[in-house]
Amino acid sequence: MPKQSANMSGLQCLATENIWFDKQRYDEAERRFYEGVNGPSSPQQQVKTALQQAKGRQQKRQHRNSSSHGGGDQELVSRMKSLELENQTLHKVVQEMRAALQKLESRVVMLEKSPAAAAVPCAKAAPVKQVKVENGDDDDDDIDLFGSDDDDEEATRLKQERLDAYAAKKAKKPALIAKSSIILDVKPWDDETDMAQLEQCVRSVQMDGLLWGASKLVPVGYGIKKLQINCVVEDDKVGTDILEEEITKFEDFVQSVDVAAFNKI
Repeated sequence: MPKQSANMSGLQCLATENIWFDKQRYDEAERRFYEGVNGPSSPQQQVKTALQQAKGRQQKRQHRNSSSHGGGDQELVSRMKSLELENQTLHKVVQEMRAALQKLESRVVMLEKSPAAAAVPCAKAAPVKQVKVENGDDDDDDIDLFGSDDDDEEATRLKQERLDAYAAKKAKKPALIAKSSIILDVKPWDDETDMAQLEQCVRSVQMDGLLWGASKLVPVGYGIKKLQINCVVEDDKVGTDILEEEITKFEDFVQSVDVAAFNKI
């Protein structure tokens, strides 16, 4: 088993080696190619052809080596340029950080040197108000603890003027008049009562705050009809009791008066 692994490693090494095992076959093929192009040649020509072939192969090898070295140099140059740019950027950042640090250090030093100067504006912000106190009998005489009668009279006069102005302003506003709509049922004695004459009697009742409206005859039964009449009254001046009392005075036509409806306007 170890011997087989050793053989495998040797084959692998040979596979990786850059060896031209069949070089003679290629050389023979190249010689025949040139003979076919130029025709049969003498031994001198064969030697010359071999030299030319060797020189061509050497030039190709040099060209491959130079191209490989050139590509590596170009890559190295590009990497060097990128490193130089990165170095310049880092150098600039370091310089800016140093400048900022120096400013902070100088500011801290200034604050440490003048702590009292920073406290002066705070002390000036709240000045102490000095009160001058003088002793003497004249000052005591000038102080009026209970006020004077003139001030009381002036205040009373101003108060009364304001009350009068408010009362006058309130009097100018029109007062709200409360009104009501009333429907009365006026019943006659019998079916022979003259309903037209009964309505004239009812409408003849006139007083301040009373306004008669529409009316109609409503059947009650057995040929008897009642008068249903509407009126608008001012609540402060006319009431239902007064209306009933005035209408029932017409005893020849009116049997009774009832309030059918009462609505505030």
